[in-house]
Amino acid sequence: MRILSLFVLLLGSLTACGTASPAVRADTAATAPEASTSEGSDTRRTLGPGDLVDVRVYQEPDHSGIWAVSPEGTIDYPLCGKIHLAGLTSGTAADALRECLTRYLRHPDVSVAIREYNSKKVFVFGEVQKPGTFTYVEGMTVIEAITMAGGLTKLASPNGTHVARQQEGQQQKLRVPVKDIRDGKEKNFSLQPGDIVFVPESFF
Repeated sequence: MRILSLFVLLLGSLTACGTASPAVRADTAATAPEASTSEGSDTRRTLGPGDLVDVRVYQEPDHSGIWAVSPEGTIDYPLCGKIHLAGLTSGTAADALRECLTRYLRHPDVSVAIREYNSKKVFVFGEVQKPGTFTYVEGMTVIEAITMAGGLTKLASPNGTHVARQQEGQQQKLRVPVKDIRDGKEKNFSLQPGDIVFVPESFF
């Protein structure tokens, strides 16, 4: 009788262990990180005149290569003629080329990468560590631009920062209180292509 009782107890323990493991796997799956996208920063960049795009069509060398976006925002692409790419990301540009090529090729596998990004720039000068010209990406803020320029120097007057912007053919000078933005007292300031950020020197 004792042997039978021990056998029943052992069988119950094994059953409990067998039912517990799926719950552990479910918890692990729920906390698994999401896969990263392959396009990276290109997903935020839109094309414009002067940009160079690297087009790759699988097993189609005649349709693969590097094209420059014209001043009209187009590329002259084999079979398709002029394809408008200005304002598109690398992903949506690939979609546009794929849509055209489906009329001539079976299931074309198209990818587009931005080889050189020349159309949209911002400029950061004054009391920053590395003044210069930087590539603009959609949604870029003044804090991001200053960070790309290496951050502020010890002599900087961050709340005296201003942004020069061309609007309707005239240049406007906009005060941007970088210190207050950094401290959370003001909203971040969004830049536009062609903006010039200047951080002055503090006089105190």
